[in-house]
Amino acid sequence: MSEASVSSPEPQPAAPAAEVRDVEVPAVEVRGVDKIFTGKKKATVTALEEIELTVAPGEFVSLIGPSGCGKSTLLRLIADLDTPSTGTITVFGKTARQARIDQEYGIAFQQAGLLPWRTVTANIELPLELHGVGSAARKARSAELLALVGLSDFADNYPDQLSGGMQQRVAIARSLAESPRLLLMDEPFGALDEMTRERMQTELVRICAETGAAVVFVTHSIPEAVYLSNRVVVMSPRPGRIRDILTVSLGSASERGEQLRENEAFFENVSKVRELLHGEAPVGIRGVETR
Repeated sequence: MSEASVSSPEPQPAAPAAEVRDVEVPAVEVRGVDKIFTGKKKATVTALEEIELTVAPGEFVSLIGPSGCGKSTLLRLIADLDTPSTGTITVFGKTARQARIDQEYGIAFQQAGLLPWRTVTANIELPLELHGVGSAARKARSAELLALVGLSDFADNYPDQLSGGMQQRVAIARSLAESPRLLLMDEPFGALDEMTRERMQTELVRICAETGAAVVFVTHSIPEAVYLSNRVVVMSPRPGRIRDILTVSLGSASERGEQLRENEAFFENVSKVRELLHGEAPVGIRGVETR
């Protein structure tokens, strides 16, 4: 009997591997946050209530609302300068405290807060110096940042030799010294005159485009919020809640020049934010994209 030939089974194509997708970790995630302050005689004040907010990497989000609505309090909670009474806050998936320790964010306030006895370069280098970065690396980074904010010619000047707008540019450069992925800004242009403020807004748009940093920005100015932001978070009077979130589509950073302030879509967005602040917009507008 002849030997039967046994053929090998045809090789089967391998099952496709499960598709792996990189899940983008939010720059900031605020979940169920309340903040209650206890004053004299144990009287309590609820500053924030039921805050839910997510900020994507590279996104510019402004917080706007009436005085006392908790905008700056929320920024301080994200920065781990205070702690929520309830709820959680994460920055790039880390607790706010760990994000602060890891220098995940830079912060800038209304006052530049520069040290008057240090030169512009030395002020920018301060965070790096405090964290043990070597002299050569500090100088290289400060030179890079001075070029970014357009102040290379003023490296050896002292703060009192600079205008208010120039001082704020130094403060922004300092906040970027450790290449943070997030900037927290509390009315950084509030003390500037209108012309300087508008120039600084344009500079900030450019800087954020070049660095790719996400921004949470507190402001009282509706036009400023619209000009700068991808989304504007409108907050209610105390206790501060998120009344609505308006998505603003006004083009890329390169398209947000001075001419944008005369654009019809810009005025439409300003009007919409004003309506939301006064509670005049229809319910359900949250997240709706405008022109």
